[in-house]
Amino acid sequence: MPDLFAGAELGGTKCILLLARGPKEILAREQVATTSAEATLGAMENILARWQSDYGYEALGIGSFGPLDLDPSSPTFGEVTTTPKPGWAGAKVFSRLRSAAAVPARIDTDVNGAALAEMQWGSGRGVKDFAYVTVGTGIGVGLIVNGSPTRGFGHCELGHIRPVRVEGDDWGGICPFHGGCVEGLASGPAIRARVGPERARALVPGDPVWDYVSSAIAQLCHVIVCAAAPRAIAIGGGVIENNPHLLAQIEPMLVASLAGYLQLPSQGRYIRGPELGGEAGPLGAIALAMSARN
Repeated sequence: MPDLFAGAELGGTKCILLLARGPKEILAREQVATTSAEATLGAMENILARWQSDYGYEALGIGSFGPLDLDPSSPTFGEVTTTPKPGWAGAKVFSRLRSAAAVPARIDTDVNGAALAEMQWGSGRGVKDFAYVTVGTGIGVGLIVNGSPTRGFGHCELGHIRPVRVEGDDWGGICPFHGGCVEGLASGPAIRARVGPERARALVPGDPVWDYVSSAIAQLCHVIVCAAAPRAIAIGGGVIENNPHLLAQIEPMLVASLAGYLQLPSQGRYIRGPELGGEAGPLGAIALAMSARN
């Protein structure tokens, strides 16, 4: 029987834990609300320890919101760094969950994990250069170059680039660090802050606010294309899942922004939805676990 893996995806509002051999064989799933670091990590530790006792598993993968310290030589490796999420800066995500699991483990951003899952089982199959963008509570980019997540002194944080604005749009955005970065303009909370919660719930295709949102995301894709030239970009997350018409708006905006300087690959849609849907993140943690065992 194939080996069994545990995965933990830490999100802004909830954390999902899977015990699986792959997307078609999920043995257990549990959800923990993302509250304080102590309460959330404590609940996850208990689940991982129980699963190890009841089932046994070979490795653990952790996909987490960030920013994260992913330098293995750093004394704070696997910790959350400058997050705007209250009480989570310095949270020892990797060391605590690995100790509870007592198996080899790998940690990366939740979006890098999702990108790896899509490459293994979804819309990125067959390519080594791929980007996964999530548009939800925040905006993150999983950027895979030649089969591996990009690394430098930190991981990819392209959701915080400052895009070219639509003419006449001077709304300040909500990012506490950058104001009108892509996350500050086009995330779910940004849309609600711009139009108000009641109107946000009633938005329909064709509303002018979607031009602002699509433009910001298209500018993000422009930067991704110019920086890494992935073979495809998948865009998911709650905003896209609830408003799928946005995908059709973004690619023409991207093409117009590139202005003929770069030609996108012609095999199928370049901007596409994730085939794994909302499972991309949790299965990303399983993909990370599989690589930890190897």
